[in-house]
Amino acid sequence: MNVVTSPLPKPNQKPLALPTAEQILELIPHPVLIVETDGIVIYANGASKDAIGAFEGLDLYEMFPGFTSNLSSMTNTASAVLTSRDNENFEAVFSAFDGGRYLVDLRPRSHAPMIDFAGDFDELTGLAKRNALLSHVSAALALATSTVAVHCLDLDRFKMVNDTLGHAVGDILLKKVADRLTAACRKGDIVSRLGGDEFVVLQRDVDEEGAAETLASRIVDLVGRTYVINGHTINIGASVGVAIATNPVQARDLLRNGDLALYEAKKAGRGRYRVFESGMDADLLKRREMEIDLRRALALKQFKLNYQPFFDVTTNKVDGFEALLRWEHPVKGDIPPLSFISLAEENGLIVKIGEWVIRTACIEASCWPGEMVVAVNVSPLQFKADTLLETVASALQRSGLPAHRLEIEITEGALLDDTDNAIHTLTALRDLGVKISMDDFGTGYSSLSYLQKFPFDKIKIDRSFVAGDGADSEAILRSIASLGTSLGMAITAEGVETGEQMARIRGERCTHVQGYLTGRPMGRDQIPAFLAQNP
Repeated sequence: MNVVTSPLPKPNQKPLALPTAEQILELIPHPVLIVETDGIVIYANGASKDAIGAFEGLDLYEMFPGFTSNLSSMTNTASAVLTSRDNENFEAVFSAFDGGRYLVDLRPRSHAPMIDFAGDFDELTGLAKRNALLSHVSAALALATSTVAVHCLDLDRFKMVNDTLGHAVGDILLKKVADRLTAACRKGDIVSRLGGDEFVVLQRDVDEEGAAETLASRIVDLVGRTYVINGHTINIGASVGVAIATNPVQARDLLRNGDLALYEAKKAGRGRYRVFESGMDADLLKRREMEIDLRRALALKQFKLNYQPFFDVTTNKVDGFEALLRWEHPVKGDIPPLSFISLAEENGLIVKIGEWVIRTACIEASCWPGEMVVAVNVSPLQFKADTLLETVASALQRSGLPAHRLEIEITEGALLDDTDNAIHTLTALRDLGVKISMDDFGTGYSSLSYLQKFPFDKIKIDRSFVAGDGADSEAILRSIASLGTSLGMAITAEGVETGEQMARIRGERCTHVQGYLTGRPMGRDQIPAFLAQNP
């Protein structure tokens, strides 16, 4: 077997820096995109921007109106001929990319024939599909004989129905929703399904004041009424965003305004409607920019881990480190977790990010000496994902890290919705040999009851009780420490920053301490020097 090796750098010569994936893609002379399975473009090379005006945040389905294939159902590699809005034809090759995304290679093609895609109507519900809806909206706006409105809606809690009762029940539910939406509308209105649980209603003749709000309220009421399917009683809801064409506007812009209003409806608590108002898009555009950046960060590996040590109070030795996520944005610099974690949880990206954190933490911790433990926080959404056990087992196997050196930290939020299934998952993790700790203990309503149901290895006292210098905080700190000790659990006090706090922690029988006083978060390269100073 021939082995090709790179020559060693000469003295005082820096090693050759390999180009990044993004740099390579930028050198390609024809359009190349990276898209999510929902069609959102998260990367477009320079040739894409020049040739087809593509940029991050655009929708592939809108760029190529004739393309209606479901990306998520594609095989690893697929090809198609795509026609842009400017009637330019491209030979497209879709290749599975890192993290369930697709790399789309677009080669200009002269006189390429149109592909015969699926029809204008959804097979499941019989409703109009995206292209048909756009045609109807454009035609209604062009007539301009009366005002029109669009109602963009998502179903609340629909995913839970699919997950618990199965997709067959979910499909029946979608049909029933379609029937109720059709019944709510007048003749001449168009009801469409864009995919999944996303629907849009085109309402004509809304010149009468309050007509759009009346229909939106009716939709929320009808969709939110109880369904009975195959003996199951099902309760879902609908969030609706309304956009009224009061000024000349393009179909895509009107639908975008409806989506903006829909986001506001969801943010307000779901199960309600909101009407688009000017200025609504400012925050959402900023959020959308952050979401695109977040997707790119995951695809282009812009995340890193820092580690904060925790000490055994009795031995004054480092027992391990907690992995802390950091985002190194190429333009904006370091972005703190508080700025993006909530968004990642809202759009579901936290599951893929969390998987990366577990894999990376296990690999990096495998190089630590002795029995050093690495603690990894798992978000409630990631904890409920079906892939958590597989992710943990795979990370341990690939890294070679012994299971007892991995500690999974969860908060009470992971246990709230379905405690029985949560306990089942915790037990399965424990069976792998992984340690389990409850983070932010004492801040929720049911923390004590969970200690009865599952024997945690450790509970972490929230920093608010450590920082508080009142009698109440001290009493709570003492009670939690005493309770944990009596149950045989390790007790970590978080956020210790002063010698006074440390003295109080020692007096209350806490077993471990973590905070700026004993060690700030550090990069993996700084750990050896830190351990040398703290043997």
